[in-house]
Amino acid sequence: MGATAGLVLVLNSGSSSIKFQLVDPVAGPALLSGLVEQIGEPDSAIADHAAGLRLIHRQLSDSGIDLAAVRAVGHRVVHGGDLFYAPTLITDEVVAEVARLAELAPLHNPANVIGIEVARTDFPDVPHVAVFDTGFFHSLPAAAASYAIDHDVASRYGIRRYGFHGTSHEYVAGEVAAVLVRDLGELNTIVLHLGNGASASAVRGGVAVETSMGLTPLEGLVMGTRSGDIDPGVLFHLNRTAGLGVDKLDELLNRRSGLKGLCGVNDFRELLEQRAAGGASGEAAALAYDVYIHRLRKYVGAYLAVLGHVDAIAFTAGVGENAPEVREDALAGLDGLGITVDRERNRAGRGARIISADGSRTTVLVVPTNEELAIARAAWQFV
Repeated sequence: MGATAGLVLVLNSGSSSIKFQLVDPVAGPALLSGLVEQIGEPDSAIADHAAGLRLIHRQLSDSGIDLAAVRAVGHRVVHGGDLFYAPTLITDEVVAEVARLAELAPLHNPANVIGIEVARTDFPDVPHVAVFDTGFFHSLPAAAASYAIDHDVASRYGIRRYGFHGTSHEYVAGEVAAVLVRDLGELNTIVLHLGNGASASAVRGGVAVETSMGLTPLEGLVMGTRSGDIDPGVLFHLNRTAGLGVDKLDELLNRRSGLKGLCGVNDFRELLEQRAAGGASGEAAALAYDVYIHRLRKYVGAYLAVLGHVDAIAFTAGVGENAPEVREDALAGLDGLGITVDRERNRAGRGARIISADGSRTTVLVVPTNEELAIARAAWQFV
């Protein structure tokens, strides 16, 4: 690729935050970036995603950067269903499909649609491109993608493991190879994307072979407000004994579970503060933390078995990059499996770095994710 003749605005509208960057898709640096977070939280001044996007547009306008240089807008979209897995030029029909798929990603696709609609109004003369979280996991082996339910029902309703955070998992796996100066095609890597949403993946030679999220972003690890793995029988039980219908159960598992359900807060920083403060709330936070770590360790162990051997384990996203205690506790006591975290390395440094001990057979890393750069490069193909 030659010199860039413009910039890409990348919008990442998450369940409780909106990240944006103005990116040079060739050289890589972000000329401007920002984060609007805690959207819709009780004490937040940002009531909803539309308000957050208005705030971002004011920041762009006040930045002094000529917005005429924006040649494309790239949008992170969580669920692409069976239809979308490659970067896709956005049309009215694509927006309608993304909105329809909100039934599979109720916390995310509605926010994605708002971001798309506002940005198409603000930047009407440039291509808008959707990059789907599910894309990297589209080629999961059938044994990993299939649920053990009636085959005809699964086929009729598109029920399979789709996986999410794929842009991040793919980017981080590539960065691991760069940090280790190894060929991506020869590495077995576990990627742990730990944010308000959390997911794990097993990547063999740059290709995803397993991931923790499923048909929706609800399955897998314990998250900020989502339960992760749960016995489906719990839903039947609550329906029969508590009279909870489908909508109430959906709200329970997606919005009132996970860390928030266990201790009342979903921001990991608040959880750690509450845990340190002690008392009844501290005990609840300690339990939430222990449940979080326990589930995470289970997935690391499972993916060790899936891959056979693991060259690298990479932590990324908000919690993964900024909570050293999580990294230590998730991998503590695994020396016999060739995984040893160096405490001093783990608690020092910034950026992409190795935090495992010199004798560790598996290299443990912290790798900041950069979904925005990956999305910008995908969007630039349509300019």
